[in-house]
Order: sequence, then C-alpha cells, then structure tokens
Amino acid sequence: PLLRFRRRFLKTGKPVIGKSGYIIDAGGTRIPISVSTAVLRDAAGRVTGGAETFRDLSDLEELRRELEGRYQVGDLTSRSPLMQRVFEVLPAIAASPSTVLIVGETGTGKELVARTVHALGPRPQGPFVAVNCGALPETLLESELFGYKAGAFTGANKDKPGRFSLARGGTLFLDEIGEVSPALQARLLRVLQNRTYEPLGGTRSERSDARIVVATNKDLAEQVRRGVFREDLYYRVNVVRIELPPLRRRKEDIPLLAEQFIARFNRLQRRAVPGITAEALSLLMAHDWPGNIRELENAVERAFILCPEGRIGIEHLPEELTAHGAARGA
Repeated sequence: PLLRFRRRFLKTGKPVIGKSGYIIDAGGTRIPISVSTAVLRDAAGRVTGGAETFRDLSDLEELRRELEGRYQVGDLTSRSPLMQRVFEVLPAIAASPSTVLIVGETGTGKELVARTVHALGPRPQGPFVAVNCGALPETLLESELFGYKAGAFTGANKDKPGRFSLARGGTLFLDEIGEVSPALQARLLRVLQNRTYEPLGGTRSERSDARIVVATNKDLAEQVRRGVFREDLYYRVNVVRIELPPLRRRKEDIPLLAEQFIARFNRLQRRAVPGITAEALSLLMAHDWPGNIRELENAVERAFILCPEGRIGIEHLPEELTAHGAARGA
C-alpha cells in the first residue's frame, strides 16, 4: 500500500492525507498506520523536496477490535441493548449440554443464533444439521428425522440415516417446532428424554448424542393451553430460552446490518459498492420491517443489484420503501 501511495504522489504531485496502510516490522508483525505526503516548495514555487509522515494506529486498531468484541459474538453482530443481553448469556448457554429454545418472529435470525450456539459449544467441529419442521409433511418429516430401514415402505430399497443420526457428535436444529403434529411430538419427547429413537421399519433403538436446539415463531405456552402442543414436550424443550427481538425494536442495528450485507455482496459479486447514502439509510430506518432481518437483507440485495456505481441511493430501494417515505413526507 505504501508504494501505491508514493507512486500516486510522484505522478500527480497532489498531497495524500491520512491514507490507511500497514508496515511489517523485523519480526513480521503487521502494524497499521496512516500516511500523509506533501510537496515542499520554495518562495518561487519550485519543488525542493517532499515530506512523508506516518502515524502508528495500533492503539486505535486495538480500540476498534475491543469495540467490535462488545458488539459481536460469533457471527452475530448488534449494538442493541436487547441483543447485548442475549450476547451476555450465549457463551454459558453454548457450554451447557441443555436443550435450547429460540423464540422470535420470522426472519429474526434464529438459525444464525443456533449456529452460534453450536460454534461456541464444546463440539464446534461436529456437524450442524438443520431441519425446517414446517416445510415438510408429517410422514416425510418423520423419515427425515429418524431415517428408515430397507423395506419400511414401498420404494425404501436401502437404509437411510435420519437427521438424528447425521447430527451425532454435533447439533440438531429443529426450526418451527410449533408446526409438528401431536403424534410426532410424542416421538420427539422420547428422543429428548431417553436419547434413543427407532428408524421407520427398525426393530432396535439407536442412540443420539446430538445437542438439540429448537426454534419457533409461535407462542408455545399458548399452544399448550389450546391443547395443540404437548405440555411435557414444552417443558422438555424450554430448558434454556433465548428470545430474539424483532428488528423494529432494534433499529439501531439497521446501519450495521446494511453495511454487513453490502460487504458480503461485494465479496460474492466482486464489486466495490462503497455503502449507502444518508437519504436511503433514513428510509431504511423509517420502515418497520415486518419480515425483520431477512426482509432487510432482501431489500439491500435488490438495491445492490440495481446500483451500477457509487453508493446505494433512494432510487435503488424497493418501491414499498420509497412509497412509505413519500407518504411520511406528505
């Protein structure tokens, strides 16, 4: 980076002020610095030399890392006080073997929290297996979870391991557990109690040592009162509870999340979109985001695609956001 700054300075003669870079000392340590250059001229305006100054940014870099550490746990990033409470308990939750219940609206990042619990736990190298219980019919979900033996039903020509088997030594994440039928709830209860299950068509029980993390966007206590969710299963999964706030209650995270999404899309698409304008960001902040973080990510991705160069502006945002902003302005 220093050579690039010098070449530009020598070519244009224009000063370079406060450009970030790094140097490597004799021990191979990378030291962050800022560089400034200037032309020295005499009274007649003739160039007599140049000056180059370096500022060690090690202390600032250390402070930046410390601040980031306060706002980040694993892949989770937030400045919200509500999320900071979650960050405070996540390491202890991850270290325990207990079943975890993650509660939050659709799109609040429940699977990301589950992955963070897995990554911070004692077996991060083990598999992380996710199942969306609301996306599969009951018969298919049962075979997906427990597997089956050859001959268990028409078309079952060979054994197939289920997700409980595949998650051995790791974590099994059961998303939208509130969608599971009462019959399948009974089988799940047995697995959680005894750590054993029987594949479809099997005659012997198999063990699973997978860490179980479940998630739902429903009020399971209300479902218990209505009789659609087993009370004993509810108490079994509600050992450790993590509640994720909706994005409308943590709007201070919107600039941070938008910046993260833009950085990721830049890496994936090999582009260099520098960010988002203040006007466009104000519209993002004004929206209530019923679809939460997932909706925000989709909006930023769309704007990223429509932005040919420069920063993402109002003209690149989805129509529902710009129409909402115009209505508020009126």
